[in-house]
Amino acid sequence: MDKNFKATLKSSETEDWLDLHVIRPFCYYCALAFAKFDVHPNTVTIWSMVIGAVSTIFFACGSFYYSGWWGLGMNLIAIFLLMVADIFDCTDGQLARMTGKKSRLGRILDGVAGFAWFVPIYHGLVYRFYMHHEIEFSWLHIEDTPENAIIATAVVYALGVVSGIMGLAGQQRLADYYIQVHLFFLKGEKDSELDNSRRQQEIYDQMDKSTPWVERYFQKSYIGYTLKQEQVTPQFQHLMTCLRQKYGSTGNIPDSIRQEFLKASRPVITWNGLLTFNFRSFWLFLFCLLDIPACNFLFEIFVMGLLAFYVNYRHEAFCKRISQSL
Repeated sequence: MDKNFKATLKSSETEDWLDLHVIRPFCYYCALAFAKFDVHPNTVTIWSMVIGAVSTIFFACGSFYYSGWWGLGMNLIAIFLLMVADIFDCTDGQLARMTGKKSRLGRILDGVAGFAWFVPIYHGLVYRFYMHHEIEFSWLHIEDTPENAIIATAVVYALGVVSGIMGLAGQQRLADYYIQVHLFFLKGEKDSELDNSRRQQEIYDQMDKSTPWVERYFQKSYIGYTLKQEQVTPQFQHLMTCLRQKYGSTGNIPDSIRQEFLKASRPVITWNGLLTFNFRSFWLFLFCLLDIPACNFLFEIFVMGLLAFYVNYRHEAFCKRISQSL
């Protein structure tokens, strides 16, 4: 199994301990089952998106403090559904590599899946705060009146928007990019999924009216996704420009430079792993179980924000150093 299992991974270097030793092996068996019934990887991704979004109903209603064991049960169901969604999200990639059914749309859908979960979940958490906020009001010594509840909910909603757009979306987009960058230097362009906005724009421009509107919509969205990745990594973009100018193409990059890059990247990838689902969802689950889900927005903005800044700073710093040495 070890050889076949490893063939379904992008790389063990880009997986955290929990993924590599627990989640990925379980997903491997799920992928085997899906392959047996000829289930397409994109279908698994869509199931993941639906299951994750459905968990919103249970996150919005779950509260042990306010609803007793029934509320706790709703919380646990929500956590279970989101974990199942993540398992399916991991399985689709392994299934694609196992069966050879990789596609551009699959790559785009895989990046969208997390947003399909958390956009409705965050709205559910705001609704939950509106319905149950006595704990937070007691901490802040706020009188629990209908007017104060509306004002506080508006503030929490604003925090949710900042948390979702500047926090979750930006952080996961950055984390995904650094994983693909690492794979590019580790395995080469063919075995990585490092995309750029210019190439994605060319693909979109080549689409005609016969291309399904769904595919055109996702491709258009993916252009913006890759462009935002490039905007926050100027030193890496400069490094790639220097490498192309000096060696003609990225396929001619000397192994010594690849190894220098990987040596600097490996410690950053470890920190980068904290920006992905496992670490992030642990805190979401904890705040929901403690019946203070709005605190998750503050955690996303400040703690995860500082972590993302640190990862970005370190990655940009060594990219600049390598560029200057060329």
